[in-house]
Amino acid sequence: MTARQPVTTRQPVTARQPVAQEVTAWRPRVPGVAEVFHARFTGYAYPMHVHDAWTLLIVDAGAVRYDLDRHEHGTPGDTVSLLPPHVPHNGSPATADGFRKRVVYLDGALLGDHLIGAAVDSPDLRDPLLRQRVGRLHTALARPGDELEAESRLTLIGERLRDLLRPRPGTRPDTRPEAGRRPDPALARSLRELLDERVTEGLALEEAARLLYAHPAHLVRAFSGAYGIAPHQYLMSRRVGRARRLLLDGVPPGETATATGFYDQAHLTRHFKKLVGVTPGRYRSSAR
Repeated sequence: MTARQPVTTRQPVTARQPVAQEVTAWRPRVPGVAEVFHARFTGYAYPMHVHDAWTLLIVDAGAVRYDLDRHEHGTPGDTVSLLPPHVPHNGSPATADGFRKRVVYLDGALLGDHLIGAAVDSPDLRDPLLRQRVGRLHTALARPGDELEAESRLTLIGERLRDLLRPRPGTRPDTRPEAGRRPDPALARSLRELLDERVTEGLALEEAARLLYAHPAHLVRAFSGAYGIAPHQYLMSRRVGRARRLLLDGVPPGETATATGFYDQAHLTRHFKKLVGVTPGRYRSSAR
């Protein structure tokens, strides 16, 4: 795993240099993600430049204006912007207060070069479902140990982007989250069996898709449809179940975290408290 190594810079606003910068960037261990970049800029403008990856951008405060392929665009808060690789663009604050943004740079294989033209024509996607999914992806990417959740969320985002960029001629893309998806209980059961075999060591979605000869997005949908829970939620609940037994046997939380597949004790505590209602330490001390 490439450890998250935040890089933060700050420049106070002054009369001579009205620029403020706050930047955090890291490379998570999630297939398809080249970099995560969170930033707040005031008074700073990007010159024209290109990336060799797809740029998936959401703005949490303020707005950005930018030129792409000699056309001006903007990013209000409910918009997801997708900038294709190798196409020049710039960027600057659209308001006096600047902007706060979250960006995921995606490997080209996730979407493919054949969608570059469509992204150049319509880089700003006003789609509430997509905006929600991208926000949740960032939350998962910021938490070491939740790579399966991030990978699952990313594969659904990739599917959604392809749907939005390739609507059928004469139609608009269906905005229903499960439109046109068929249940597949046999595939869901196979994935559950795989997860049961890998509770401690974990299972990457990409590997599961390869082993089960299924597209990652179809895997996530089939499992969620069959069991009413996402694969990453199922795996975490199995780990918490094992952790409960160890804690009641008197095993300290730190050792329990390692023995049950959590990234560290903090990772165990977050999921344990979410599912049980108390911290692992308090749960252990309650044992009779």
